[in-house]
Amino acid sequence: MIHEIDHALDQLVRTDALEGVGIDVEFEAPTKEWAGRRTTPTVNIYLYDIREDDRRRQVGAHAIRNDDGVVVARREPLRFFKLNYLVTAWTQRPEDEHRLLSAMLAAFLRNEVLPAGLLTGGLADLGAPVLLEVGRPPDSRQISEIWTALGGELKPSLDVLITAPISRAPVPVTAPPPSKGPVVRVSGEPGQEEEATAPAIAARAEPRPARADAAPSS
Repeated sequence: MIHEIDHALDQLVRTDALEGVGIDVEFEAPTKEWAGRRTTPTVNIYLYDIREDDRRRQVGAHAIRNDDGVVVARREPLRFFKLNYLVTAWTQRPEDEHRLLSAMLAAFLRNEVLPAGLLTGGLADLGAPVLLEVGRPPDSRQISEIWTALGGELKPSLDVLITAPISRAPVPVTAPPPSKGPVVRVSGEPGQEEEATAPAIAARAEPRPARADAAPSS
């Protein structure tokens, strides 16, 4: 799922924000060593945090039926995960970096969900929307803490939050549905057997009414 979101973001940035501009798009961590190797204008989209959106979790499996209406498998509800990306621009001049950030901000604001045409693999098969938000502060970290962990200097950036669904494989129902009621084989006298259905046995087991002349129990 994560690599499919990477692909969709890459295509969105290239075709919307940077259309017709020859700028590299990379997903490596923007460390000081990475920045020192840059020789061309680059947009960096760094995934720095992944966590589940607990508010959207549901419980209870859904039945999957075949054409005859028979349950053949059960699927757990979709789980939703939040992916935080740190988006930065790298050029020789701050003015050019700000222009790139402005173009990407506008592109992200135009797309509150990732376009369905950019989704591939399992995300495309699910058909559920993949939400995109930009400019929200991180849930638990300050941007300065992220840059400190990367070993670099604080730099203007966009925080992009993607909320994406993920589905677990259906669990097949291994036993076929019963085609008739249970049959119990009852033994009587030696050499005699009879078959009885469950309702018949239940009828035999019903208590008989008490006799009127029966002595009361002490």
